[in-house]
Amino acid sequence: MELEFKAIFECFLSVTTCFLLSVVYISSLYVWDAKYDRNHPSTIKKRFISVFIMMFVSPVFLYAAINKNILEKASLWEVMGLKTQGFLEAFLIPWFLTIVLFLGPLFMQLINGILKCYFKPIYWIDNIQNLIWLRNHVVAPLSEEFTFRSCMLPLLLQSFSPLTAIFICPLFFGVAHFHHMIERMRKGLDFKTAFLASCFHFTYTTVFGMYSAFLLWRTGHFVSTFIAHAFCNHMGVPDIQELLTYKGYLRLLIFLIFIIGLILWICLLYPLTEPSWYYNYKDIYI
Repeated sequence: MELEFKAIFECFLSVTTCFLLSVVYISSLYVWDAKYDRNHPSTIKKRFISVFIMMFVSPVFLYAAINKNILEKASLWEVMGLKTQGFLEAFLIPWFLTIVLFLGPLFMQLINGILKCYFKPIYWIDNIQNLIWLRNHVVAPLSEEFTFRSCMLPLLLQSFSPLTAIFICPLFFGVAHFHHMIERMRKGLDFKTAFLASCFHFTYTTVFGMYSAFLLWRTGHFVSTFIAHAFCNHMGVPDIQELLTYKGYLRLLIFLIFIIGLILWICLLYPLTEPSWYYNYKDIYI
C-alpha cells in the first residue's frame, strides 16, 4: 500500500511540475509591456531575454522533482541530453529522418525554385540578420526543446512507461501554444476563428512533440530534438493548396513522393534511432 501511494505521489509530482514549468515559461513571455505584436522587433528581443532566463530556471524544476536515485546513475546534464558522446550522430541522423518525412514538400520546393535559394550565401546572410527567422529557427527550437523536452521528459520517464511519457509530454507543449490565441484576437479575429486556428496549431505541435519526445528518449541527446524542431519550423505545415495547383501526372508524382516520404520515415524511425548508436543507455530510469 505504501509503495502504491509513493508511485501515485511520484506521478502527481512529475505531472504537476511539468504543468507549473509550462505556466512559468509562457508567463515569462508576457511579463513585458505588450505594446506591439509578437513579430515586432521590440517584442522579439524582450522575449529572447525571457527564454534565455528560462534556460536557467527550467533545470531547477527538473532537479527539484527528479528522483535522486537517477542522479546517482547520471548527471543532471546527461539526463537532460546535454552530452558529447554520440553528438554528431544525434545531429545528423535525426536531421536526415526529418528530411525524409518532408520529401514531398522538398520536392515541391525543387519544382518551384525555392530549394536552390538554400545554396546561395546571401540567403543565409540575410536570414541571420532577421529577428523573426532567428526566433523561428534558432531561439524557439532551442528554448522550447530545452524546457518542454529536456526538462520535462525525464520527469515523466521516472513515473510512467516510455510510451505514456512520450504521449503526455507533448500535451504541455501543445497547450502552451494556445497563448497565440490571445494575439490572434488582438489582431481582430473573432473568438471562434482564433480558437479553431489554435486547435489546429495544438494538434500539429502535439504530433510533432511526440516525434521530438521519441527522439530524445531513443537518442538521449538534446541536439536531436533541436535539429528536428528547427527543420520542421523551416518547412512549416505542408502546403496542400500548392499541391492542388499542379495538374495531371505531376500532381500524382508529388502525391506519391509525399506518401513515399511518410512510409520511409515510419520504416526508418526505429532502426535509425537505435540507442547504442548514440551511447544512450536508458537503464537510469529502472
